[in-house]
Amino acid sequence: MATPSTRENPEHRRHSAAAPDFDAVVVGAGFAGLYMLHRLREIGLRVRVFERGGGVGGTWYWNRYPGARCDTDSVEYSYQFSEALQQEWRWTERFATQPEILRYLEHVAERFDLRRDIRFRTTVTEARFDEGAGCWRIATDDGARLSATYCIMATGCLSAVNRPAFNGLDRFAGEWHHTGDWPHEGVSFAGKRVGIVGTGSSAIQSIPLIAAEARHLTVFQRQANYTIPARNAPLDAAKYADIRARYGELRQEAKQTPNGCWWPVNPAAADEMSPLEQRRELEARWEKGGLRMYNVFKDVLVNDKANDIAAAFIREKIRELVHDPQVAAQLSPHSFIGCKRICLDTDYYETFNRPNVTLVDISDAPIEEITQSGLRTGGTEHALDTIVFAIGFDAMTGPLLSIDIRGRGGRTLKAKWADGPRSYLGLAMEGFPNLFTITGPSSPSVLTNMVPAIEQHVEWIAACIDHARACGRPCIEASRAAEDAWIAHHDEVAAGTLFPGCNSWYVGANVAGKPRKVTPYTGGFPAYIEKCEAVVAHGYEGFTLTAA
Repeated sequence: MATPSTRENPEHRRHSAAAPDFDAVVVGAGFAGLYMLHRLREIGLRVRVFERGGGVGGTWYWNRYPGARCDTDSVEYSYQFSEALQQEWRWTERFATQPEILRYLEHVAERFDLRRDIRFRTTVTEARFDEGAGCWRIATDDGARLSATYCIMATGCLSAVNRPAFNGLDRFAGEWHHTGDWPHEGVSFAGKRVGIVGTGSSAIQSIPLIAAEARHLTVFQRQANYTIPARNAPLDAAKYADIRARYGELRQEAKQTPNGCWWPVNPAAADEMSPLEQRRELEARWEKGGLRMYNVFKDVLVNDKANDIAAAFIREKIRELVHDPQVAAQLSPHSFIGCKRICLDTDYYETFNRPNVTLVDISDAPIEEITQSGLRTGGTEHALDTIVFAIGFDAMTGPLLSIDIRGRGGRTLKAKWADGPRSYLGLAMEGFPNLFTITGPSSPSVLTNMVPAIEQHVEWIAACIDHARACGRPCIEASRAAEDAWIAHHDEVAAGTLFPGCNSWYVGANVAGKPRKVTPYTGGFPAYIEKCEAVVAHGYEGFTLTAA
């Protein structure tokens, strides 16, 4: 006889020849998972969402470090599928903070009654395709087992924390934290000697705030990063009203830009401008703030000479802002601008003028070990009470490879991706029927405004599933030929940019042993959308749709 818990929770039913427990399982309840749930409900599917966090939000649930905020304008970093939602929500700042973005996603979950289909504090540990039954078998960390026709990974691009693996960390007498897994109750730095390892986005946002509170802050930098003033401010009421009145028009304009944002794109290459015109363009974008430096010249990411002009300009600004010439030189990147994601800051460079801040270059003298009382580099021990690891994520592939995913014949995703990720459009993979990845590897994802990129994928996936079910061929699988052709195109486009020579998480350089490969699609958002639409127009070209 079934127990009450078994009757109430289909996740705990034994497998049988009966229909799957759900039409679809979605993994993750951030921007992608929430909208995917909403769209699948709209086409009549029974859906279960699993989320390892205690609430909705995805990366915005976990990233609560000091100063955490978005680097895309808040009015753009939001859903556009519901005009009513666009009009009723009021953003307060140009760049929204983590708490405000989390409140927004909580509002979305409440407004569309999404929580009833989400299981929180539950991690999906494995997903295996059952060829005989034509469905996915899902297992979770609480022992639950269930089945679904479709499995959709909404795991995010930056959700697998790159855990510190330094020798001696277990004997450190103080406290340590990772910016990607921050304590929800917060952390006090008052009167403490703090060390922060890393100078990426989370470090650049948090360093000024930690320095203002700590007795002393030591910044351990391996590679300097380019960062632009955010120029954050409360949203001007009149400008915001104009945006809300023209939201539809502005959203369509954004879809025509390489990054999917409203940033003005310079139609001229650097060598088509005089030095004075170049300077004016650079100064204007520096003063405006934000990520507009990506489009300062149309060839800034494909021409090393154009890139050098923009990079030299930023290094000049660093020398103006940082008083100590030696520290300014250490903070000046030597990679191409855009090699790593450009960061936004508020008083980052100025923070190194404070008497309680020290910069330690660990490029030539790396961290040797964590000691009981601090951290040792190059034979020098730095006494610390608290260590903050701002060392980022196993990006793009890490969240997917953390799950034991097995397709036809029991082939693992890890084996398929042994030499680097392979997929068709970053949406689906040969050998893994009815498995979809939202903003997966080889899609524009992190090189675009993530929310429109997510919406485009969610809507494509929902329409694909709806079409397959309607024509009585619910099993969908990318072909090997289509996957090969897309990856060849992806690699060819990437080879025409400066990214292959980069040393960043875009190519997996921050994770030991990870295959070096440009992971996001570098051809721009409009070209990618055009390709996805062409696939549909040609009867889902590159996909095989079957009844079983």
